[in-house]
Amino acid sequence: MINLIIMAKCLTSVCAVSHMGQRDFLKNVIAVPARKALEQEKIDSLEKLSGYSEDEIMKLHGFGETTMKKLKTYMKKHQVSFKSQVF
Repeated sequence: MINLIIMAKCLTSVCAVSHMGQRDFLKNVIAVPARKALEQEKIDSLEKLSGYSEDEIMKLHGFGETTMKKLKTYMKKHQVSFKSQVF
């Protein structure tokens, strides 16, 4: 019985840590409303974010000039950019 309790606590910790990684995407970079908008679009990595244009992201709730400036600075620091616009 004690072994089962110990195993359950260990599994809970592993699940919490793996789930936390996705929810923390861009934490301390952009505000919660913008992060939630990205989460709704299933954008949880810089790789996925780079598949969108700046205009597409600006249409999401929570994104304005200040948020976009912070995001672009963060992306540049990590050598990632938005998808090029097609005209």
